[in-house]
Amino acid sequence: MLPNYEIYVTILHVMDWIVLSYSLSSVTHSGPRVALWRRLRRLGVVRLPGGSQLLPARDECVEAFQWLAQEIRQAGGEAVVMRVQHVEDMNDQQLVELFHAARREEYMAVEAEAAALEKDLAKAKSRVGPQAQDHLNRLRRRYAEAARVDYFGCPDGRRVSEQLARIERMLSPSADRREAVAPVRLADYRGRRWVTRPRPHVDRLACAWLIRRCVDPKATIRYAARPKPGEIAFDMETGEFGHQGNLCSFEKMLRAFSLDDPALHAIAEIVHEIDLRDGRYARPETTGVDAILAGWRLAEWPDAELESRGLALFEGLYTTLAGSTPAVVKTKRRKKGDRT
Repeated sequence: MLPNYEIYVTILHVMDWIVLSYSLSSVTHSGPRVALWRRLRRLGVVRLPGGSQLLPARDECVEAFQWLAQEIRQAGGEAVVMRVQHVEDMNDQQLVELFHAARREEYMAVEAEAAALEKDLAKAKSRVGPQAQDHLNRLRRRYAEAARVDYFGCPDGRRVSEQLARIERMLSPSADRREAVAPVRLADYRGRRWVTRPRPHVDRLACAWLIRRCVDPKATIRYAARPKPGEIAFDMETGEFGHQGNLCSFEKMLRAFSLDDPALHAIAEIVHEIDLRDGRYARPETTGVDAILAGWRLAEWPDAELESRGLALFEGLYTTLAGSTPAVVKTKRRKKGDRT
């Protein structure tokens, strides 16, 4: 007689995946094949055994595969898009590692070329020409292309980002100065009233979101040209949390409150570039966020509306940037009568 077992299944998280399976007629010209291959490569797909293409089942990935399937059919081929939760003989962690491996290869190619540039700059010192900045800009574009489809935050990406920032500091020595920001206690800033300039744009909106998310969820924020006694000013000429050196207000606030979350620092790079436009950071999200904020300014919404939309924008951005590899299904067989 078989032993009496109870099955305990703890579902921590099951990932959804989207799969594109297609075929093109043998008489199809090479042009559509090459174009399709390039599109798939730019989407950052992982190729499964048998030729199917895999992406996480995010809305933008699903839509991209649906459009590709339509184009394949219009070219005389066959295509099917499937949403799956399991790939035979591979768990979610293994699939995520395939995406990491693909991005790692791209990051390492950038890293190798950046290392050579960094070595040349160390030798050249003051004899650095404009071609070095052009070279760095090309590397940033390549990095941004890889980061754009880095769906699961490959650890190598952060290292390469720091390497490119280091090279930028070599090209701009003034940017190498680490601004000293006095640390403050979060508890001292709860239950306080905050103030910043009207018509909030990127830095003020990001700071407002950071205050509500990390400092005081119930914070009151007022928009005015000058602070009143007892108010905490941010992104203003006077006040605790304004620009300092090459830091925007958001960056200064991160340092003051000792907030080390990598996703917050990624947002800081986006805010810095839109606010200061000094070319120091090249993140793939920057152009889109900049365009959205520019449209809001043209819409001439009131401050409260801008704040409300800004909170939603930066919360969504944070959720994307903070996304990590979800845990997979874990099962455990326990013999009946065993103690928990």
